[in-house]
Amino acid sequence: MLRSLHLRIAAVAAALSLPLLGAVAPAQAETYQRGPDPTASSVLDHGTFALSTTSVSSAVAGFGGGTIYYPSSTSEGTYGGVVLAPGFTASSWMYDSVARRVASHGFVVFAIDTNSTWDQPDSRGTQILAAVDYLKEDASSSVASRLDESRIAVSGHSMGGGGTLSAAVRNSTLKAAVALQPWHTDKTWSEIRIPLMIIGAEEDGTAPVASHSIPFYNSATGAREKAYGEINDAGHLIANTDDDWQGRLFVTWLKRYVDEDTRYSQFLCPAPTSSNLSDYRHTCPD
Repeated sequence: MLRSLHLRIAAVAAALSLPLLGAVAPAQAETYQRGPDPTASSVLDHGTFALSTTSVSSAVAGFGGGTIYYPSSTSEGTYGGVVLAPGFTASSWMYDSVARRVASHGFVVFAIDTNSTWDQPDSRGTQILAAVDYLKEDASSSVASRLDESRIAVSGHSMGGGGTLSAAVRNSTLKAAVALQPWHTDKTWSEIRIPLMIIGAEEDGTAPVASHSIPFYNSATGAREKAYGEINDAGHLIANTDDDWQGRLFVTWLKRYVDEDTRYSQFLCPAPTSSNLSDYRHTCPD
């Protein structure tokens, strides 16, 4: 009798020490860390990845071709991708410097041309999404072997930035969007659900921040996370340069939301303090 009681007590104790049947341990957020630990100086500079490029013919369907920049090495596995669309009357080669900066931090960057340099923002959004499909389905073997097609973001400048907002509305499976000095006649973007970074330019006379970037940011109430960075004393064509703070905002957003790399959270929230930024707004991640 006593032995039976002891056995029952032992069985209860053993059961209490095990997880409940069917219980699931809390899921860990998946991360795709690429490159060394970031520092305040490294995010203001080019990354550590050597790059290769490949050209895409203008004969491709859906957009006007372009250039893909990608890490030469496969030693760290695959990389997230981003499609970068040009502004009104602009061409992909004008964004070579910013494309190289972003790619050097461990991304496949597709700087595209549009079917016509006169295409309007919504048309550019359609072409951005066509270029996303191209990356996933038709890219050369050297690019395909480096791309994680489940982790793609969209970006663009001026009307390409407006196209970025349009693309973000239409494809909620994208991991993030970065709009550079965006221009669009539509000022409300509450339909956007993905993490959104808008980079404005304080002295932008083509897409003034008061009537473009800031209303776009304020209206994006559905975005999972959002931030707005404004480059001090900069004009509309800063996207055609290799500006350090533009690069920092662009890269850290992609690192945080395409790579899910929380090492970069410190550079987005709390708000960075620098004379290089005339404004910064954000919704801090948990």
